[in-house]
Amino acid sequence: MRCPRPDRDPPAEPHTLKGHPDDAPEPQRKAQGWHPLDWACEFAGTAFQLFLGFCVIAIIESDRSPLRDALPWSWLRLVVIGVAFGALAAAVALSPIGRRSGAHLNPAVTLAFALRGHTPGRDAGGYMVAQAAGATLAAAAFVLALHPWARTVGWARTAPDPSLPAWAVVAIEAGLTCALLLTVFLMVSSPRTARWTPAAVTGALAGLIWAGAPRTGASMNPARTIGPDLVTAGFPLWWAYFAGPAAGAAAAVLLFALMPDRRTLTAKLFHDPDYPSVHATSLPAKPHRQGQQTAGIRRAGSQR
Repeated sequence: MRCPRPDRDPPAEPHTLKGHPDDAPEPQRKAQGWHPLDWACEFAGTAFQLFLGFCVIAIIESDRSPLRDALPWSWLRLVVIGVAFGALAAAVALSPIGRRSGAHLNPAVTLAFALRGHTPGRDAGGYMVAQAAGATLAAAAFVLALHPWARTVGWARTAPDPSLPAWAVVAIEAGLTCALLLTVFLMVSSPRTARWTPAAVTGALAGLIWAGAPRTGASMNPARTIGPDLVTAGFPLWWAYFAGPAAGAAAAVLLFALMPDRRTLTAKLFHDPDYPSVHATSLPAKPHRQGQQTAGIRRAGSQR
């Protein structure tokens, strides 16, 4: 059995969010294997964003809150809510967990980047399950923490205007999601603008929630809808909030592909070269070491 040498075999380091210090950042293909740490980052980021986002809804829209009287115009309250959701998404994207996973926080975003060829199918599934679980935890914590206020805002569920037919709800959600994703695609298609994607998403969500919330609640996110629905056992036209964002993601991918000389460079809302990327990226990133570690184990075994 080969004994390790201190000068050649540095001690194993714990798996961290950042990449290994010995790895040089470089463009990466889609990662292979399972990446539960990245999925856990999506779970934590989604739970954080939506729990605080739901609290903002209650603080601004509840008739128990003095802020509702301080902001008498409904359009202004919607803009504030949109800015809050966008700012919370930006905070996750800029945090270590967001720099690791990419801060999708939304199955429609993950689906869009999978269709663009960035996100591996296995990780896309893991992300979507993690996002739905994070949203459910956020909704449960919201109901427990602010139960009287949560009840006055319909438990933060997304529900359509009763006068809208189902096809209109799907179409509106698809249009809102398509606009959001085209914003993301355009921002991450240039190294100069990629780092400003969180700011662009904040502005986009403010405008889209202002425009769409009176009609459909402006979900644009199946996880954001299914979390409160599961916790409260109320499902107001839930399937439309899956079909609409999925159709919007597909439409955004198609429309972006028609733009000449445009290609997405990364699938992260804030790309940091010091962090690994499960997604294919043309921007430098630290590689996932799973394959390298496996190869190292095999080499060590051959020398025994």
